[in-house]
Parts: sequence; C-alpha cells; structure tokens
Amino acid sequence: MLKVSVIVPFFNCPFISHALDSLLNQNYNNIEIIVINDGSTQYKEKIIPYLDKIIYTEKENGGTASALNVGIQLATGDYICWLSSDDIYYPQKIALQLEFMTINNALFSHTNYYAINTRGRIITPPLGFHPSNKIEILKQISKGNIINGCSTMINKNVFTRVGLFDETLLYTHDYDLWVRIIQKFDLHYLSEPLLLSRIHENMGTKKYASFIKEENKMVINRHKDTLTQLIIECIAKENL
Repeated sequence: MLKVSVIVPFFNCPFISHALDSLLNQNYNNIEIIVINDGSTQYKEKIIPYLDKIIYTEKENGGTASALNVGIQLATGDYICWLSSDDIYYPQKIALQLEFMTINNALFSHTNYYAINTRGRIITPPLGFHPSNKIEILKQISKGNIINGCSTMINKNVFTRVGLFDETLLYTHDYDLWVRIIQKFDLHYLSEPLLLSRIHENMGTKKYASFIKEENKMVINRHKDTLTQLIIECIAKENL
C-alpha cells in the first residue's frame, strides 16, 4: 500500500487543530503526518493533543520553504503533500488524488479547491485553474503561479530530479518549484475540489502582497528563457 507523507509547516497559527483533524479524518490510512514548527511562539499548545499521532519537529524560524524542506527530508512516503496549518483537506482528498495519479501514471498533480473564511464557511466558487494543453500550461505559468500548493501531490522521486524548495524565496518558493517541475514532468489536474483554503487577515499573501509581487517578477525572469524555449519546442512538435 502506497504511503503518503503530508508536511504541515506551523508558525503561530490558531487554526492548526483544524488542519490536523482533517488529516486524521482522511479515509486513506497509510498517511504520515509531519508537523514542522518553524520557530513558533504562539499556539504550540494546540499541537500537544496530536503528538502521539504525528511526527513533530521544532526548528528556528526560517520561512515556509525551509520548513517544507525539513519535512521532505524526514518523509518516508512514496508521495508528498503539503497542507498549510490554516487550510483543510476534504476526507477523501488523499485517497482520490492518489488513485487519480496511479491511473494516470502521474508524478505531479493538483486539484480544484474552495476558499473559506475564518469560520470555515465556503466563500467562493471552485478556484482551481488548469489550462487545456501543455503549451497553455507553459504560457500561463510563465506569467504567474496557477497552482495552489496545498492541492498538490508529488512523487518523492521528483525532488531527486529537480531539487527542493528555494529557501531564499520567502513567498514564491512554491511557484519557483512548480516551474522547475513542469520543465521535466507533466502536470495533471483533478477537477474535484478537495481542499479548503482559508482567507484571513494574518495570511502571508495579504500581509506581504508587495514583497510577493517583487518575488514573482524575480521567478518569472529566472525561468523566462527556459520556458520560452519549451513553448517553441512544443509548438514545433504540434506542427510536425
């Protein structure tokens, strides 16, 4: 039975118990839950009731990318998922996504998702976005991030090929990694919403919007030439 490791970076998040409950309530049993405390000073007590059910590590604060990298290195699963400590998985998330990946021989996939508010209520229609073909995927991701990181499932061998998250990128480490993966592997999409992504005032995307904008430009420029060449090659193949 395939094992799935779910990494939960934790930093001063009051919603951590909701995230962990959603993992313990999965209808797929062979799951390894790895919580990386990234130097938190608040809400650590909320993790105590779960310590006998999770792998728990504390580290100095270094950002989400560093926490994810520690988790990946600890993981013993065949597949890696990431759940932010303020988000929630549907009970069938891991089972359905793993089945989907197995059927499609996929090494990298993402799913549809909803946004929720602080009370856990859905406040949007499904937000997942997946272009119709490889050329469109490359074009869209060359402009910005189209993947919710917490909706992903990644075969662990992928990291051997492309490396881990870039810890120098505090906010767009996920975008940079997806671009590196897409250069070597196909991106598969499961259209069923399986994630609830929480919107709140203390979330990084709101607090650090201007920094994120600048980092996005940096990632776009970093990969621009490679993606442009890949698009040209894909168009050429289609025209053969």
